[in-house]
Amino acid sequence: MKFSDMKKLIISILICLFAGFIGSFFTSSAIPTWYATLQKPTFAPPNWVFFPVWTSLFIMMGISLFLVWQKGWEDEKVKTAIYIFAGQLVLNTLWSVAFFGFRSPLLGLMEIIILWIAILATIMSFMKVSRTAAYLLIPYILWVSFAAILNFSIWALNS
Repeated sequence: MKFSDMKKLIISILICLFAGFIGSFFTSSAIPTWYATLQKPTFAPPNWVFFPVWTSLFIMMGISLFLVWQKGWEDEKVKTAIYIFAGQLVLNTLWSVAFFGFRSPLLGLMEIIILWIAILATIMSFMKVSRTAAYLLIPYILWVSFAAILNFSIWALNS
């Protein structure tokens, strides 16, 4: 791997991890306080599960971003795919703001539905550039699907 590619890979992963880090500002203080008081469904995982899962997903997202970026910024399909990716990454962070920051399972639910659509659009746009990049996002959309069901259940139980 060329040095420039290694640099792109590191930057891609750091961008994704940074999005998670921003989201954690809204999440970490709410977990032991507000979130702890909510009724949760029986299938809700323990709190400690979320950090390693999200860290792994953000790393996979970064690798996926790199594989698309590596194809060349001059290609219009690459630019479009990266813009869509950037949008879903912002939406990912905004979910933490909606759910934990505003302490609103309903707002979080509405936002996660939009996020899910944006992830699907990202996968479809990445597929046009790199099948591997698209496949790396499958665990992400599956986890967000689970998170949406969990979010809905929390909203339903606490409404």
